[in-house]
Amino acid sequence: MNELEAILARHSVRAYTGRSIPVDVARRLEAVIDDCNARSGLHLQLVRNEPGAFGTWKARYGKFVNVRDYVAVIGDDRLPQFDRDCGYYGERVVLAAQMEGLNTCWVAMSFSRRKVVADIAPGDKIAFLIACGYGQTQGAPRTTRPLASLCALPQGMRLEGAPEWFRAGIQAASLAPTAVNTQNFLVTLHDDLKSASIAPTSGPYAATDAGIAKYNFEVGAGRDSFSWR
Repeated sequence: MNELEAILARHSVRAYTGRSIPVDVARRLEAVIDDCNARSGLHLQLVRNEPGAFGTWKARYGKFVNVRDYVAVIGDDRLPQFDRDCGYYGERVVLAAQMEGLNTCWVAMSFSRRKVVADIAPGDKIAFLIACGYGQTQGAPRTTRPLASLCALPQGMRLEGAPEWFRAGIQAASLAPTAVNTQNFLVTLHDDLKSASIAPTSGPYAATDAGIAKYNFEVGAGRDSFSWR
């Protein structure tokens, strides 16, 4: 499975079997996490066999079941683009997990921050957890907004007339997990037809959602096919 196949196959999963992530799978996932941290300055961490964070009423209210493993998305929120980077690099880890046969779910509130078992340096904060493991199901697709509503095009252009790389990128971005499925981001195709930009619109966690969508867009479009502005 490659990253594009992972985007197509992945759906949010909240109920897990309780089966632990094998050591070899965990090591490969941690290698991806280490690279993300080196590139971003974040401190993402894989936490295994620790049910405490999802053992409270918050998790039950959020319908999380048997979550024992998770990725803690941690960093200094004074970093430039902190929220967007949390989404961008977190999504890279999410897709890596999917390629390893794992299921995931982004979690903003349905866990106990006090019971998160992670190395939190002074000045760092927990932005999100990503529940991770073997799901009781593979999840289900969700409704998405029309593709044309997720992008801005040069005057007079319709989406079907946009470059192939842009259309493929928007399709992948539309499958990005976002808070309450709001899809609060907008991708702009610039007049040169060789560059794009992405920005959050409005709503909770919009900057993080834009980061998640940005990663998906790159996968769909092909990183060598365009440049970001």
